[in-house]
Amino acid sequence: MESKLPKPPLKIGITGGIGSGKTTACRIFETLGIPVYYADDRAKWLMANDEQLKARIIALFGSEAYDVSGVLNRAHIAQKAFSDSSLLEQLNAAVHPAVGADAERWQKEQSGVPYTLKEAALLYESGSFKALDAVIVVSAPEEVRLRRVIERDGAEDEAVRARMRKQMPEEEKVRRADYLIQNDGQQSIIRQIHAIHQQLQQRYDEI
Repeated sequence: MESKLPKPPLKIGITGGIGSGKTTACRIFETLGIPVYYADDRAKWLMANDEQLKARIIALFGSEAYDVSGVLNRAHIAQKAFSDSSLLEQLNAAVHPAVGADAERWQKEQSGVPYTLKEAALLYESGSFKALDAVIVVSAPEEVRLRRVIERDGAEDEAVRARMRKQMPEEEKVRRADYLIQNDGQQSIIRQIHAIHQQLQQRYDEI
């Protein structure tokens, strides 16, 4: 009798606006044994280590994109990208496919779990949600998110609001969500995560 191949894990995305508490949610999922791919962290790593991507960034931002030791000059790139929407689009067009390919490689290495999580701030905006089986959105009221980011980053109120305006509106993310975590400080985030974990485990078992 042929042995049945193990089922690959479900590919689940997790996203939310700045200050929503995505990382906190991911840490809780990790305590349940779920592997998490942190797309924004990997993007930074790839921009510093992927030679093809580095060459593209230098073509877009000039030799000042990296210092003499090869370290990414974030301040230079941020200043140029956020003052030129065309440059920002070209940067995203270079980085997102590289992250997508890296995430696929990572996904293939995962086994023995019902699902994996891909954490990304721009999951919907980049279109990468299309390659996933479902998306979890972590949501919190704007004033709560604003306070968290100001306390965490020591940022100015208007600077945080400007970053928020560059992201998809919270209501749209919530509308699109397959699973929702309300991280408003009123409801237990751990209880909500355990409930979603059980639902995803069941979904995997039924495949």
